[in-house]
Amino acid sequence: MAAPPELRILVLANQKGGVGKTTTAINLGTALSAIGERVLLVDIDPQGNASTGLGVDRKSRKISTYDVLMGEKSLSEVLQTSAVPGLSIAPSTLDLLGVELEIAARKDRATRLKSAFARFAQEEAGRPEGERFTYALIDCPPSLNLLTMNAMAAGHAVLVPLQCEFFALEGLSQLLATVDQVRAALNPGLAIHGVVLTMFDARNSLASQVVADVRGFMGDKVYDTVIPRNVRVTEAPSHGKPVLLYDLKCAGSQAYLRLASEVIRRERLYRAA
Repeated sequence: MAAPPELRILVLANQKGGVGKTTTAINLGTALSAIGERVLLVDIDPQGNASTGLGVDRKSRKISTYDVLMGEKSLSEVLQTSAVPGLSIAPSTLDLLGVELEIAARKDRATRLKSAFARFAQEEAGRPEGERFTYALIDCPPSLNLLTMNAMAAGHAVLVPLQCEFFALEGLSQLLATVDQVRAALNPGLAIHGVVLTMFDARNSLASQVVADVRGFMGDKVYDTVIPRNVRVTEAPSHGKPVLLYDLKCAGSQAYLRLASEVIRRERLYRAA
């Protein structure tokens, strides 16, 4: 089997809003950088919450992932450094709301982000090994639209944040069907990296039942780490910080560090296969 590319592209997707997708993108990216990876967070959600959560002020977003998708800028041109060492972000702007209409008639409408990553990989190949990005996390909008399709066409694997609530499995089935469609039409190598259960409240018996149901349905695709409902996690974005910078010792921070370790372990298995 061919050696995997140096930059691993993980897509964080769920068509349901409020499941902890952006929170997971920010904090997983921070945790990966804390254990020595160089991480690029690509925000393609028009709401731009990942950008805000990493302290990127809207006024400073003169160029963004909109310009990348329109072919006017490269990924490297829109990158901004964050307060987290080793973590950079390609921010989003509200311009992304109109991108579907603008590219809908183009033959490459679903692969424009993939092309941008191909160009980025060529640029990265010219950098010293220690300066190259090792992971890209794409934070998708909470819908299965053309932006999400672009992310899945570009990605190596999908990481699914799933809230521990009643309709979790219903939404998961729809997302898995979309992954199958993208795999068949655009990206045969696309895999499910894993499902991360979020906002778990041990006091709620329904939450424990959801965990059991999802594990029964997805088996070992569900990460061992479960992200607890934690007030420090919800406070951190208002300070423009990942929770690991806001309160390293809280339960949420420790959970995201464990999740990062799990992601790395799975990556080693992929590379060894």
